[in-house]
Amino acid sequence: MTCGTSLAERFAAALALQDAQDAPPADPALLPVRLSRAAAEVLPADGAGISALTSPDRHVPLGASGPESELAERLQFTVGAGPCLRANHTQQPVFVVEEDMLRRWPAFHDLLVGQTPYRGIVALPLRRGLAGGGAIDLYFEDPAAVAALDVLAAVGVGDLVTAALAEAAVWSSEVGGHGPDWLSSPLATGRARVWEAMGLTSLALDLAATEALAVLRAHAYATGRTVDDLAADVVSGRADPSEVGAGGAG
Repeated sequence: MTCGTSLAERFAAALALQDAQDAPPADPALLPVRLSRAAAEVLPADGAGISALTSPDRHVPLGASGPESELAERLQFTVGAGPCLRANHTQQPVFVVEEDMLRRWPAFHDLLVGQTPYRGIVALPLRRGLAGGGAIDLYFEDPAAVAALDVLAAVGVGDLVTAALAEAAVWSSEVGGHGPDWLSSPLATGRARVWEAMGLTSLALDLAATEALAVLRAHAYATGRTVDDLAADVVSGRADPSEVGAGGAG
């Protein structure tokens, strides 16, 4: 980092580099991806992801710095518990290393350690500007990096991320009269299939929506899949929602 350069300036430079790497003009729906990559570079972290909480049960990934960060969020959503979900619901920061995750969320720990290189996570709530709330997850391969993280810088980056998303939301509303473009990101669109699968499962098994989500999660976990992958099969017709409650491979 260059001496005398502010955090905001470093973040703006990292974000501008991400914008330049996109085919011009930069896709507004991919803003959370660019923000995640900029956050990971500036702090630094091995990965980052941004999510929104649109309702108590609707945790929506907006963007991630890479495939492993995307997977880490999907694994957490599949088991329904973990640091990002905790930060979103409590609006308090969460700092965990592998031992903490094993104690607090053993199912998530086992999936994360088995399928990603990450051994530490810092989840920070995005406190202002997002209706319903949101969080930024920072992922670390070395658990010692969690304690070494500059917390003030991380909170500052979270504020910069929130400001960028809020500004883009206002611009989308003024120009097109619709919701934020970043709510149509590929990750958010993919998660929407889970809500559709919840509805189909709810109808097939005569369950409340929250119960249908629990059934989908249990089936996905039991069959070694993410709930997003299972939902895609339910929506496409490759999986029968009336058989999902059995918990087997189907």
